[in-house]
Amino acid sequence: MTPREKRTFVAKLAEQSGRYEDVITEIVKSVRSSKGRLTGEERGLLFIAYKMITGALRTSLRMIESTERGVASDSHEATLLRKEKERITHEFAEICADLIQLLDRYLIPSASVGEEKVLYCKTKADYYRYLAEYCGHGDGDARVPYSIQALEAYKTAYRHALSSLDPIHPTRLGLALNFSVYYHDIYKCPERACHLAKRAFDEAVTVLGSAGADSPKDSLMILQLLRNDLLLWASEKINHLGGI
Repeated sequence: MTPREKRTFVAKLAEQSGRYEDVITEIVKSVRSSKGRLTGEERGLLFIAYKMITGALRTSLRMIESTERGVASDSHEATLLRKEKERITHEFAEICADLIQLLDRYLIPSASVGEEKVLYCKTKADYYRYLAEYCGHGDGDARVPYSIQALEAYKTAYRHALSSLDPIHPTRLGLALNFSVYYHDIYKCPERACHLAKRAFDEAVTVLGSAGADSPKDSLMILQLLRNDLLLWASEKINHLGGI
């Protein structure tokens, strides 16, 4: 077993036991030793570890915000909640920044054209979107730099996806899904969100008409999510126009 294989084995054990920081430690060693060239298994371990860590922190922040709405703003409890929120937000920002730096320094520059390049650029955009959502909360100016960085990364990923991946490819569809959510939730432009999501949906459905049973299961699931978002956003538009 090579040193790299040992690191992957240890990372898999760590992932199975929920020690996600250890997963990152082991895979980052391989990132550096291989100059950014990861196997699919290594990439999956790295991304699931960051997803689990940041997901738990995002859940904590949502719980704090929910609790804040039930206490007086000048109370002792509110002060404690604000301090805890600041602490978790700082930790969340550091973890997102670590992954973005890893992507910028190693993974994106060494990625091959196609799915790998799109996936890395999409991941960079996603984590900037998370930063805009959680670290700029309540401060419009604070979220602007993160929003701009997310937009640029999404545009780069989308450009690569259009030129290298089929419309039904799950990575391309997943990018369209997240990019449209960015336009709706962060950029606050539902028209662009709907346009992007509908284009991705329509192009994929056209391919599905000829691909039939060979369509990837993941793609069908993402198509359903795109459809759900389009229906939701259309309903929001109707309610807004109706003054509801």
